[in-house]
Amino acid sequence: LGMAAPAALQRSVVFPAGRHTASLIFLHGSGDTGQGARAWIKQILNQDMAFQHIKVIYPTAPTRPYTPMKGALSTVWFDRYKISNDCPEHIESIDSMCRRLTDLINDEIKNNIAKNRILIGGFSMGGGMAMHLAYRFHQDLAGVFALSSFLNKDSAVYQALEKNESVLPELFQCHGTADELVLYSWGEETNKMLKSLGVPTSLHTFPNLNHELSRTEIEKLKTWIVKKLPVEA
Repeated sequence: LGMAAPAALQRSVVFPAGRHTASLIFLHGSGDTGQGARAWIKQILNQDMAFQHIKVIYPTAPTRPYTPMKGALSTVWFDRYKISNDCPEHIESIDSMCRRLTDLINDEIKNNIAKNRILIGGFSMGGGMAMHLAYRFHQDLAGVFALSSFLNKDSAVYQALEKNESVLPELFQCHGTADELVLYSWGEETNKMLKSLGVPTSLHTFPNLNHELSRTEIEKLKTWIVKKLPVEA
């Protein structure tokens, strides 16, 4: 009989001002929503993060029991045993979410957006999710960004890249040195590991920034987005 397909993820969308030729998927941090992430960025910039030709999609993670919150329900992309880079990954929940986010990518492809015109990234857990999705399953995306994010030491991402031969999407990483939740050193180590496995990476360091987004960071990100997804001639 097979399981019913899970419902499509809820999403908040900022439509391009002009012709839609590229898409950006922004994954929120744990316990947030797509709406919440969009509102946060809007508050920082005093306007939506919007583009002439790029559709910006903020999906919301489904609710699930989250171990770091003693099993309380939370909108998280996957479960984790603890918030640390020194424990195994909860691979089952990561993989099932990769399948659901693949549906989201496929929706854009059905809208005639080429795979190499789609960017994926996010804040904190959202950035971790994006790295799994792109580097394990969708190595032909335009690029990946990870803001205040990390991968565990023995991540399945590293294992997948050890066997890899192809050209990989570029990673744009940002991290505050004052982050007390996701340590700067975890982000730095993730960047070094990915670079050693052939990922073209950049790591932008923000002194005194805690586990949050800053205006300078979002402006830098926007510049990178347009570089990766230029307006088509």
